[in-house]
Amino acid sequence: MVTPPLLRIEHASKRFPGVQALSDVGLELRHGEVLALVGENGAGKSTLMKLLTGIHEMDEGQIYLEGRPVTIDSPRTAQELGISVIHQEFNLMADLTVAQNIYIGREPRGGGFLLRERELNRRARRLFERLGITMDVRQEVGRLSVAKQQMVEIAKALSHDARVLIMDEPTAALNDAEVTALFRLIEGFRTDTTGVIYISHRMEELQRISDRVTVLRDGCYVDTRPTADTGTQEIISLMVGRTLAGQTHSEPRSVNRTEPVLQVEGLSTKALLRYITFDLYQGEILGFAGLMGAGRTELARALVGADPVDGGAVRVHGNQVKVRSPAEAARHGIGHLSEDRKRYGVLLEQDVITNILLPSLPHYSTRGVVRDKAGRARTQQLVRQLDIKTPSLRQPVKNLSGGNQQKIVIAKWLAKDCDIFIFDEPTRGIDVGAREEIYQLLNDLAAQGKSIIMISSELEEVLRMSHRIVVMCAGHITGVLDGTEADQELVMERATRFSA
Repeated sequence: MVTPPLLRIEHASKRFPGVQALSDVGLELRHGEVLALVGENGAGKSTLMKLLTGIHEMDEGQIYLEGRPVTIDSPRTAQELGISVIHQEFNLMADLTVAQNIYIGREPRGGGFLLRERELNRRARRLFERLGITMDVRQEVGRLSVAKQQMVEIAKALSHDARVLIMDEPTAALNDAEVTALFRLIEGFRTDTTGVIYISHRMEELQRISDRVTVLRDGCYVDTRPTADTGTQEIISLMVGRTLAGQTHSEPRSVNRTEPVLQVEGLSTKALLRYITFDLYQGEILGFAGLMGAGRTELARALVGADPVDGGAVRVHGNQVKVRSPAEAARHGIGHLSEDRKRYGVLLEQDVITNILLPSLPHYSTRGVVRDKAGRARTQQLVRQLDIKTPSLRQPVKNLSGGNQQKIVIAKWLAKDCDIFIFDEPTRGIDVGAREEIYQLLNDLAAQGKSIIMISSELEEVLRMSHRIVVMCAGHITGVLDGTEADQELVMERATRFSA
């Protein structure tokens, strides 16, 4: 008798207004397996996972667990069936502690329904010990970095007694050491009675952790292949339906370094940054590399006035400026693309035109009245220029793919006519096809004379795109490297120094 797979989905279809998200899709997860699920943004991966976890109900199709048909009509039903998910977009309560977020609704109680806080914290600490990560479980989640919030999501999912664990971009904000710890945890999780569905845009991870890879494209099933027998370029070709060019380092282009566009001298903050000094030139892509906690995101936030500065000077085109807020930074021509675009970059419930024009509304209004024709024309121009895929300018941004949401953040600062861009993790959570478009866009902006600070946790990305690379460790700059001469070993050596 043939043993049925741990999980099987047959003929799954799902339609939203104006969009066929899934069409006759199948998937099979075997016992003890890590199954990679890949596809470009908009391919249907997230929709399929939402069917599995009870967030959406399928229009057609059937789900089987251990060969038994099941109906998953709510997230609670999914958890009761042993299906747990780590979402790409965080589902955390900022005002609660780490421990409270992990065990919400399952808190240990004493007499009179009083919360046993000490026992709650003890359970959470033991969970993080399994992850091999140090975490203050009593800290409010809202005060954590994106990377640490991601680790809380992972711990929360693993706190349930799951048989099927779904991981949606779990390493997007993790450094190499944290990724290694996560992979050890996955290896420990998979047994003869469990399995993992692993969604990632990082092709090198799939080779390390998965047994087979299932590919979706445009809401349809394409193929499932053994990972060991399938090369990265073959997987990418299945995903995008074409062969991608431009996988190597950008062609070197000279930068005129006579007059800096941005000068930062001795910038410091009480929390972390210490005497940060660097120059940024017209047409330059200046990469910032470092491990988690190095201070790269904190530097970006300090430059745009999102975090208070304790000392130092900032000059834009030779003029010293005091930047106390992101709006003030924009008035000086500095646009900031946050690492967390959902939280700080876009208004998800608002439409495309509102998001793109928001920072520059005064330019498109007269005496408080918006000149709709001019604003619409500018938005349409940027949508064409950046190849933003949207049914209309009135489409809510939440309905667009991650790559298109990122392009909208870029478009709003182009509409504002900024000439200095700070990109913090510009390709986080974006598929390989959209990444190439973002890379090309950054190169195009630099060629037009825009100046770019690019912060990325992916060393290959920094090495590929940067004219120069600033390496940080523990709030200090520990090296400035020429992009054509730097390599991963040299960057990592500087990233682990605690002094320049």
